[in-house]
Amino acid sequence: QVQLVESGGGLVQPGGSLRLSCATSVSPLFADSMGWDRQAPGNEREWVARVTNGGRINYADSVKGRFIISSDNVKNTVYLQMNTLEPEDTATYYCFFRRLGLDYWGQGTQVTVSS
Repeated sequence: QVQLVESGGGLVQPGGSLRLSCATSVSPLFADSMGWDRQAPGNEREWVARVTNGGRINYADSVKGRFIISSDNVKNTVYLQMNTLEPEDTATYYCFFRRLGLDYWGQGTQVTVSS
């Protein structure tokens, strides 16, 4: 069983930055991929970013150029650096760990972008 714990969410003004962290009980090296989804109230969950165990990184078009995903395999943590935040980025952000067709999720961390 893989356990994931997100942290780092909060309230930030438009144009600001936040860094989310996802601590995992299993090394990211054992994942096929890890990453982040988000879900805003009334909306479906959408994929945001992922990093594969081969080091390939992909971003949703809506965050490309503003968000940066990284992995620290010593600390068993995946990060999401979010810059130039917009009100449309307001959502609950969920970390995922994917391996052999199985997905594991954290409990989510709330990000609110508002003045």
